[in-house]
Amino acid sequence: MRYSMISLGALMLATTAPAMAQDASETEPASPITVTSAVTLTSDYRFRGLSQSNKKVAVQSTVNVNHESGLYVGTWVSTIDDEVSLPGYGDVEVDLYGGYTKTLGNGVGFDVGALYYYYPDGAKGLKTDFFEPYASVMYTVGPVTAKVGANYAWSGQSGLADNDSLYLRGDLTVAVPNTPVSVIGHIGRTDGQLGVLAVDSKYTDWSLGAEIAQKFVKLGVQYVDTDITNDSGYADSIGADPRAVFYMTLSF
Repeated sequence: MRYSMISLGALMLATTAPAMAQDASETEPASPITVTSAVTLTSDYRFRGLSQSNKKVAVQSTVNVNHESGLYVGTWVSTIDDEVSLPGYGDVEVDLYGGYTKTLGNGVGFDVGALYYYYPDGAKGLKTDFFEPYASVMYTVGPVTAKVGANYAWSGQSGLADNDSLYLRGDLTVAVPNTPVSVIGHIGRTDGQLGVLAVDSKYTDWSLGAEIAQKFVKLGVQYVDTDITNDSGYADSIGADPRAVFYMTLSF
C-alpha cells in the first residue's frame, strides 16, 4: 500500500495539478508547485505481504510536494509494532522519498526515485535504516492501468547486513465505469535480505481488493497473502498469513 500511494499519487498529481489550477482560475497563473497530504487508518499495515503492525490497527500519514516538471519529494509515516517481524525497530517508521515522474504519449508513463527507510526510536545499536531506489513504468488504456516496477537495496547498508534485496512488482487497477469503484490487484516477489523470514530469503506476495473514492475520502479492502509456508503455524507467527485489510484515507 505504501509504495502505490507514493508512485501513483506523484504521477497523478504531476500530470493533473496544473489543469485543475487553471480550471479554478483563468486569470491567475497556476503555481508550479502542488502540496498534498493524506491520513490513513488501516486495520493492519502490510508491507510486501508481511504485517508491520503485528496485525493491529496502524495510523499513517503522507505529505507530497510536486513540481510541474515531474520532480517530487515527500515523506510517509506509519505506526508499527516491533514485537514480531521488526524486533527492535521501535514504534514508528518514517520513509523519505524523492523522484521524477512523467507521462508520455499513448498512455505510457514512468517513475524513478529513491526511498530512505528510517526508524527513529529503534533499539540503540541496532542497524535499521537503508536506501532503496525504485523504477516503474505504467500504461493506461480506458479504465485500466497496468504498472510494473522494481525496488533494489544494495548490500553493505546498515539496515541490510551483508545482503542486498530486490523486489519485483506488478499492479493492475480497473476503474468500474460510471461508479467511484476501482478493483485493484498486486503481485510482488522479494529476493534478498528483506525476505530473510522466508525459506532461502525468497517469497511471493499478492493482494486483491477494491476501493471507493468520493471527493477527499477513500475506503478500501484488500485480501493479502504470501506463499510463505504455514507449517506449524509459521506464517501466522511472523504476520505473513492471509488476511483481509480494511482502510480509510482522507486527502487534503
